[in-house]
Amino acid sequence: MNSSEVVVVGSANLDIVVGVSHHPTTGETVMGGDHQQIPGGKGSNQAIAAARLGRQTSFVGCVGDDGPGEVLSGALRSAGVNLDGLMVTPDRPSGLALIAVDASGDNSIVVSPGANEALPASFVTSNAAVANASMLLLQLETPMDTVVAAAQAASGTVLLNPAPAATLPSELLARVDVLIPNETELAALVDQLSADDLDDLDAVAEAAKTLGPDVVVTLGARGALVVANRDGHTVTHVPAPTITPVDTTAAGDSFCAALADGLLRGDLVSAAQWAVQVGAATALAAGASSSLPTTDEVAARLGS
Repeated sequence: MNSSEVVVVGSANLDIVVGVSHHPTTGETVMGGDHQQIPGGKGSNQAIAAARLGRQTSFVGCVGDDGPGEVLSGALRSAGVNLDGLMVTPDRPSGLALIAVDASGDNSIVVSPGANEALPASFVTSNAAVANASMLLLQLETPMDTVVAAAQAASGTVLLNPAPAATLPSELLARVDVLIPNETELAALVDQLSADDLDDLDAVAEAAKTLGPDVVVTLGARGALVVANRDGHTVTHVPAPTITPVDTTAAGDSFCAALADGLLRGDLVSAAQWAVQVGAATALAAGASSSLPTTDEVAARLGS
């Protein structure tokens, strides 16, 4: 019986990254630099991050029976992630993200979900790892009914990173223990939070209090805001280390994995304190999955 500490149900995409002098306008062709192929996708990133932090980790997802699928599964396997729950389909190509990055570091992204959209709820619920996970980590880059089914099948703690932003079914929110949105994703969930409120931590906290689960709002350079709705709606701001980021691509994913890791050792606030450290360390290295740090690398990158 699979008894992984952290099980991630989610997406795997091959990121194809090209540097450009500027982003093209409609009808314009822009010559770019050499492309890079980098394993990514929120689910894959979170699974690799958890494994690099030393947790027994399983990934449940779907890739195509193609070259990108082999690259994605190889990256997960190399990180020590259990792939008993990986579905390989000949009917859909693996997910791809086409990313153009200009000289200032701004990017434009086109995502082709491919096989991620073919992950059925029945496949997830038949996987023993999902039911037996101490921590089940979910996002929204696979079909919503599959995410709901995974949450309902879990017996352990369910963490949901509601990205990309979407309205959550009530039956999903009822099964989530910890919700991990950024400010924009929180605003998509709570009508009372407007774009003008996102810089106001009191407004962000009040919005998070209207939700059922505990909420950890990621704030980028400002750290995170912990709203413990199941403990009297207590609010704790967790500041982030001061850094000069190199690449923030997978910092949110490593934050989510580190929060799961920290919850296996302590309470929600201490887990968030660890997660902001790991997220910051991730932003100090380039790449998506290649930037995800081990526990020792967190301290080394932050100089602590």
